[in-house]
Amino acid sequence: MSLKFLPVSREEMDALGWDAPDFVYVTGDAYVDHPSFGAAIITRMLENQGYRVAVLAQPDYKSCADFKRFGRPKLGFLVTGGNIDSMVAHYTVSKKKRSYDYYSPGGKAGLRPDRAVIVYCNRVREAYGDVPLIIGGLEASLRRFSHYDYWDNKVRRSVLIDSRADILSYGMGEHSISRIAELLNKGVPVKKIRDVRGTAYVCARDDDVFFDTAAVFDYNVMKTDREAYAAAFSVQYKNMDSVTGRAICELYDERKLVVNPPSPPLEREELDEIYALPYARDYHPSYKKDGGVPAIEEVKFSITHNRGCFGACNFCALAFHQGRSVRSRSIESCVKEAEIIAAMPDFKGYINDVGGPTANFRYPACKKQIKSGVCADRKCLAPKPCPNLEVDHSEYIKLLESIENVKGVKKVFVRSGIRFDYVMYDKNEKFLRKLVRDHVSGQLKVAPEHCSHNVLSHMGKPDIEVYERFRKRFFEISKECGLEQYLVPYLMSSHPGSTMKDAVKLACYLKETGLNPEQVQDFYPTPGTASTVMYYTGIDPLTNSRVCKTDDYNEKKLQRALLQFYRRENAPLVREALIKAGREDLIGYSEKCLVRPQKISGYSENSSRAKKSDSISKKSNLKNKNLSPKSSKDKFSNKNKKITKKGR
Repeated sequence: MSLKFLPVSREEMDALGWDAPDFVYVTGDAYVDHPSFGAAIITRMLENQGYRVAVLAQPDYKSCADFKRFGRPKLGFLVTGGNIDSMVAHYTVSKKKRSYDYYSPGGKAGLRPDRAVIVYCNRVREAYGDVPLIIGGLEASLRRFSHYDYWDNKVRRSVLIDSRADILSYGMGEHSISRIAELLNKGVPVKKIRDVRGTAYVCARDDDVFFDTAAVFDYNVMKTDREAYAAAFSVQYKNMDSVTGRAICELYDERKLVVNPPSPPLEREELDEIYALPYARDYHPSYKKDGGVPAIEEVKFSITHNRGCFGACNFCALAFHQGRSVRSRSIESCVKEAEIIAAMPDFKGYINDVGGPTANFRYPACKKQIKSGVCADRKCLAPKPCPNLEVDHSEYIKLLESIENVKGVKKVFVRSGIRFDYVMYDKNEKFLRKLVRDHVSGQLKVAPEHCSHNVLSHMGKPDIEVYERFRKRFFEISKECGLEQYLVPYLMSSHPGSTMKDAVKLACYLKETGLNPEQVQDFYPTPGTASTVMYYTGIDPLTNSRVCKTDDYNEKKLQRALLQFYRRENAPLVREALIKAGREDLIGYSEKCLVRPQKISGYSENSSRAKKSDSISKKSNLKNKNLSPKSSKDKFSNKNKKITKKGR
């Protein structure tokens, strides 16, 4: 065993001379000791604080036997479903089982259970009864309140209730986990730990709450009353800021769920300390025989320089998990990490990314946020930029230049999300020029998502005109630099608010701009987003306005097909969608058309081209009357193919 890794087996723990660990960290992912993985950060942080941590990665969940691998821990179990929600990891948006898992050895699917946090906790309880049990990570964080569950199509209880854990740590858990560990180590009973920010717990209905309370909701009401559910989410969203947030309670018959206010974000010095911990920066050697863990490939030579996102798109859970207040690491910290990467034996000279949730954010959107918190009732960037927004890329430019100068680094790419609207609001074009000239690997991924004002407003995104200005300058600067580069736009179909007419409008936009997207995303209702609330309730929880929603499977299929109208296999669906939208004018052979008319036995219906094809066929047969029927048919087929090609 390499001593760079924390122990994953009893043998590895014994080799370290431990009689028992302080904490057993249970995760639904394979063990990857890299700072892009939450499990690595929390376990290394606890190790740095003097605790002994063993990692139980993807345990056999069919019984509690594997959960006894390290014996009973002295302080408790820490349980996470992994880097992403286990249901998202297992199922596509059409609820079909995935055959590949990026966070498992060799990409093998099925190594974690559905609803991993609940299953793991139940096995821990079977094994050790009342051992302190703390849950965290994305799955627990986004399911901390009662929540609409797309896969069950109902409002489920808080995951803390269903898991029977003692404490839930939500958001970026360094502060809360450190405090919980400190109190447990001092002998404080886990049931008495109720005053830690960034946590949730369950108590008796009439128990007092330590923090000021914003609201109390009743699960028995919310599980059937959609308006009440949307109103509750609105309160939750508005109390996600560490400066202004208050506690929120939910009643479950005689019990009460208390979600304390959020933890403050890690400041620059704290982030620097976290990212300076001794990560192995790879998957555990035991996975080598299986081909490793695919998820490491994209991030192994990448640097995360920030946290949080004030973009706050409605379909994104970042605001509910990391928060809207941005913090970043120092340039010196990032350069040190680049030097570590450059010294790795398999490094080829290319830093794959210097990014984060949004690559080009380094500071809070305005100085007001530091003392007064983020605004509860408006967004920083959409639909229009806030007058108080401070746009400054100068430090990010300096960061990229500093990493470029690290010995052994040939090229630095920016591959995580660039907020193109933030770029365009910068009166100084220096960053855009540097990005285009130095940091694009042929293609730059950006996220306009749609072109319809109606849909973009429900997404919390800027109007398409902003993207068009960015697109124009991107290609102009690329040309000036003598570079042939492309934009790869992220596009989404079936988002709440999107009608068939909106989908047609997007298809026409793609045709006009010459885009043939290979990948498009159908809206996926996941816990913790305003868009999911819209999907379930038909109400925008941030404005309390009504929203049309697309939950019919066939209509979702039609909207998705329109985004890839150019694919032959989509032609029947595209025709159906256009007819449904009353846009039969887009079925035909003109330049504006998205799809050709339906063909029957080689002939096109209802078109002058069909008549022309028929005429050609007759002439061909007359001229070649001495040919066999098969030869005559072949000649007609070839002529028809030429016409088809010209029409396309």
